[in-house]
Amino acid sequence: MKNKLSHVDMAGNPKMVDVSEKKITRRTARAQAIVYLGKKIIVEVRNKELITKKGPVFQTAIIAGVMGAKNTASLVPFCHPLGLEDCQVTISVKKEKVIIDSLAVINGRTGVEMEALTAVSVAALTVYDMCKALSHDIVIEDIKLMEKTGGKKNFKRE
Repeated sequence: MKNKLSHVDMAGNPKMVDVSEKKITRRTARAQAIVYLGKKIIVEVRNKELITKKGPVFQTAIIAGVMGAKNTASLVPFCHPLGLEDCQVTISVKKEKVIIDSLAVINGRTGVEMEALTAVSVAALTVYDMCKALSHDIVIEDIKLMEKTGGKKNFKRE
C-alpha cells in the first residue's frame, strides 16, 4: 500500500519531501489574513495609518511579514529553505477590518504557499502586538491561501 502522506515515510516517521527531481518553475502564492481591531482602536486610524507608542503599526507589520516569509523554514519543520525572489505585504483598512495580503514568488522546485501564509500571519501578530495596549478586543482570523501558481496544479480561491 502506497503511503498517502507526503511528509511521513512508510514506517510512519516524519520526513522532508525530496524535491531534487522536480522541475524548476516560476511559483507564486498569495495569502490573506484579517484582523478585526474593534471600534476602540479603529477610531485611532487616520488616513489609513495607525501609530501607537510602539510606532507605525502597519509599516512595522509589513516589515515583520516579509521577515516572517524569509524565515518560514526556521519556523515550520518540513518547509524547504527558499531564497525568495519577491515578497510583498500590503495592508488595507475597511471599517473595523485590517486586511493583510501577501505575494511570494520564486523560481524553484517547491511552492511558496507557506511563505505567503507565514507573511500574513506574522504581520497580523505584529498588528495585534502593537495595538494590544489600546485594547485586547482584537481578533485575527481568516488566514488563508488565496492563490498559487506553478508546480503540479494551480489554485485560486473563488
